[in-house]
Amino acid sequence: MYTCLDRRGNIYSTDKSVWMQGRSAWTFSYLCHVYGKREEWMAAAKSCLDFMEAYCINRKAGGRMYFTVTADGKPLRQRRYCFSEGFYAIANAEYYGLTHEAVYLERARSAYELIYQLNNGLIKDPTGLGPKTIPETRTGRALGDPMIFLNIIHVLRRVDPEHREEYDLRARECTDSIFGYHFHPELGCTLESVAPDGTPELDYTAGRVVNPGHDIECSWFVMEQANHIGDADLHKKAETVFRQAVEAGWDKEYGGILYFIDCLGKPTEAYEHDMKLWWTHNELLIASLMAYRDTKDKYYLDWFFKALDYCKAHFVDEDYGEWYGYLRRDGLPTMPSTKGSTFKGPFHLPRMLAMVDTMLGEILCQN
Repeated sequence: MYTCLDRRGNIYSTDKSVWMQGRSAWTFSYLCHVYGKREEWMAAAKSCLDFMEAYCINRKAGGRMYFTVTADGKPLRQRRYCFSEGFYAIANAEYYGLTHEAVYLERARSAYELIYQLNNGLIKDPTGLGPKTIPETRTGRALGDPMIFLNIIHVLRRVDPEHREEYDLRARECTDSIFGYHFHPELGCTLESVAPDGTPELDYTAGRVVNPGHDIECSWFVMEQANHIGDADLHKKAETVFRQAVEAGWDKEYGGILYFIDCLGKPTEAYEHDMKLWWTHNELLIASLMAYRDTKDKYYLDWFFKALDYCKAHFVDEDYGEWYGYLRRDGLPTMPSTKGSTFKGPFHLPRMLAMVDTMLGEILCQN
């Protein structure tokens, strides 16, 4: 899958994002799950799965996956993060749910287990890259690890009920980590990075970073888990994560969700902190509608329509379709000639559209 596309759909770079091979395979498989199998969707998913299997796995580094490869599959970049493996896992799992061919579940569970061991320090990273900071000086926890793993579990659990008990146990570990370490109601936020024991480290900028979009996405991952196990208290906690993130992250002057904010209101170092990104608003639409579906609290429906109005006014390209990915704070596209990139492909937007479509149907049935 090429994802570096200009506004008219022309390819401007042939390098391939490994994230996007997995995300695309999951998306087309998920569309089949929701709307029924279509030959072109199945073929697109399998093409990405086959490409990943042939070219995107670093066999010399314990099955870790590359971050980018060339058009013909030569490795370009290896990253320490295990998100490539995560998207590979959900892609294979979702495709298994359609085909019931055991090899895809085996691949999904292998990647899922590798991620679990890496996230919990049970094995050393076979890439040898090591952490970003010198661990003797500073180490900590990242919110992305438990929240993304929780979503991986949700997909696997749906297609692989045989291992449900294991999935339920590890999902509980994820929510315990999120609320035991990253959720800080005394600060009114959920922090991206904390000390190993969950202590906020507020003396430097990285320790104060709040990514409202991440927190909003995390909130609906937790809502799904709460609904699965019937835990009303956990659902309330997820709602609090949502409320804190959307209220602190919403730009009161121009509208839209800011990319990064500082939990103490101090300056952020990230130069893109005041940009508005497509995926953040996709997650806001999902989370707000899910919370409304589950609670019938008009507060969440109001946020859904507020976000929808902003997206229609600023992200949607009326002439060529799809959404711009990156806006300035004032809502104008930073790259008006571009639609896709290494990070932006067929994932967040189609996932949002399919999930919102499904939830609207559920809400109408409830009424």
